[in-house]
Amino acid sequence: MSWSEGSLRRMASAAFRLGAVVPALLFLLSACGFQPLYAERGPEEPGVSQELASIRVLPISNRSGQQLYNLLVERLTPYGRPGDPEYLLTVRLATTTERLAFRTDETATRANLNLRARYQLRRASDGAVVFSGMSRSTSSYDILENPFATTVSEDDAFDRAARELSEEIRTRLAVFLSSTVADTP
Repeated sequence: MSWSEGSLRRMASAAFRLGAVVPALLFLLSACGFQPLYAERGPEEPGVSQELASIRVLPISNRSGQQLYNLLVERLTPYGRPGDPEYLLTVRLATTTERLAFRTDETATRANLNLRARYQLRRASDGAVVFSGMSRSTSSYDILENPFATTVSEDDAFDRAARELSEEIRTRLAVFLSSTVADTP
């Protein structure tokens, strides 16, 4: 099967029109005040990345909490913990497992691992809560005949869910802090 000359012309014409429309849309988007979330604003205006780096994540209880704590520290303060934090982040993590896909002998072959985090961002100066929220993440895994393989599968599911949860918390904090950065004179 070969391309006809007419189809090639139509495709080239459509690509040309698309190439003309995309820059116009980007121009209109910039005119409405849209700015990238993590953009550097300048030396006198701190960006969201600097605001995120001023958050100290407080320790989270149990082993699962410690893993989430490490992910949050990595995402919020990649260059080290702030010496004099502007904000303190408190997180409470709850983990539940839901068994699914049962065999005829009523043993489960699949499970959902659910992580739920409630968090509060406090100003370090006076302890006032400036932002709070809840984020959830669910990851599935197989329950296998071999207990070790099931444990590895469950650990992998937790890693995936915790990464997703830490990204969601970081994004929500960034959106909140971008609105406070934009409101400062």
